[in-house]
Amino acid sequence: MPRQLVAIEPRVAKLLEYQDRKLLSNEVLVKVEFAAPKHGTELTDFRGASPFIDEKYDSEWQLFVPREEDDDRGVKFGEWNLGNQWVGIITEKGEAVTEYEIGDRVCSYGGIRETHIINAVNNFRLRKLPKGVSWKNAVCYDPAQFALAGVRDANVRPGDRVAIFGLGAIGQIAAQLCKQMGAFVVVIDPIETRRAVALRNGADVALSPINTDVGMELKKLTAKQGVDAIIETSGQPTALHSALRGLAYGGTIAYVAFSKEFTCGLNFGKEAHFNNAKIIFSRACSEPNPDYPRWDRKRIEETCWEMLITGHLNCEELVYPIVDFDSSAEGYMQYVDREPDLSIKMGVRF
Repeated sequence: MPRQLVAIEPRVAKLLEYQDRKLLSNEVLVKVEFAAPKHGTELTDFRGASPFIDEKYDSEWQLFVPREEDDDRGVKFGEWNLGNQWVGIITEKGEAVTEYEIGDRVCSYGGIRETHIINAVNNFRLRKLPKGVSWKNAVCYDPAQFALAGVRDANVRPGDRVAIFGLGAIGQIAAQLCKQMGAFVVVIDPIETRRAVALRNGADVALSPINTDVGMELKKLTAKQGVDAIIETSGQPTALHSALRGLAYGGTIAYVAFSKEFTCGLNFGKEAHFNNAKIIFSRACSEPNPDYPRWDRKRIEETCWEMLITGHLNCEELVYPIVDFDSSAEGYMQYVDREPDLSIKMGVRF
């Protein structure tokens, strides 16, 4: 029987067997070749720290409210298939499927598992992977969207000075986007290998926040003015405080991170109070988009996919380490949860 990667309890992953059902007429069966998890929101759920576990977001009230006792929890440990993106080959298709053929290589959303059954009729999220396009670019489809949204929400323009805090996949891609549009780009992360990857992909300066006054360094790099825009992806309170110190008067911070509750290291009574900073909480999948109706989630996805398959973005160094599917449970617990400093975005090879 096929297997899938499941969170059986907080911070514990295991490969469990499952049974594929019969295809519907509008579906295809895909044999997965490569996959990747998320390292942000998914990790918060995996650790049992997500507000969605015991609360739910009420879209009418636009508030988090407690779940009723008989409501399903937001995360079902023992059932939840970990993972975010996959690449594979179509091996079967239903009679109503006309846009895809057996043998097509495709990419879409879903967990780390040996097969996927997915709707293949009017589903723009089932992407055909052109010949020669790296699977590593394909599995960065999701982080690319949040990077692009952050760049747009920060209103980055050619010639701007930009700082990127946090160099996971989202921060790395945001740095590439800003550099390619003609910005001066400073990247900040405590992990040396991540800084080195960003520099090889075009960043101008890399800073470690360890024993460094990053805010002051950003001012020094810009003749005391500060950077025009900041994209914060780390979720650390000290990073946001440093961002406020290094931001130019009237500048914008796009806060992309899925943060936890801040308990220390952030003081809005200092630079934030004096420097007219703007903080925009940036989320690619919130509708309506800030630029609606011209932009929506679908347009963000279409734009990112085009940049990934044409090579405008380079994700070759962002997907590491790559583990075999048989060892994906151990790999997930090590590289995503316990030792994230050893990875940027873990890949899985089947």
